[in-house]
Amino acid sequence: MGQYRYVTNRTVENNAGKPEGRIKVLVPQDSENADVDYICPECGNSDKLQQVWKRPFNVKCSKCGFLIKLPRLKDEIKKDKKRAKKKR
Repeated sequence: MGQYRYVTNRTVENNAGKPEGRIKVLVPQDSENADVDYICPECGNSDKLQQVWKRPFNVKCSKCGFLIKLPRLKDEIKKDKKRAKKKR
């Protein structure tokens, strides 16, 4: 990770809550732009783009307009724990 200040590769849920998509984000140390590679969980469109890196980070699908949100991992883990408690 030495040449990047941020790296992630995650599954993305669609509106029905099913993990149908993926997003990979790489932010080089010397850049303000993120290299993004995604598969939209709604329509299955895959695309690569560069976008300014800022939090909260969101990417809009170039085909259907679905907003892919990239929450902080800490927030995502809390959300998953709450879901697990509700299912019990």
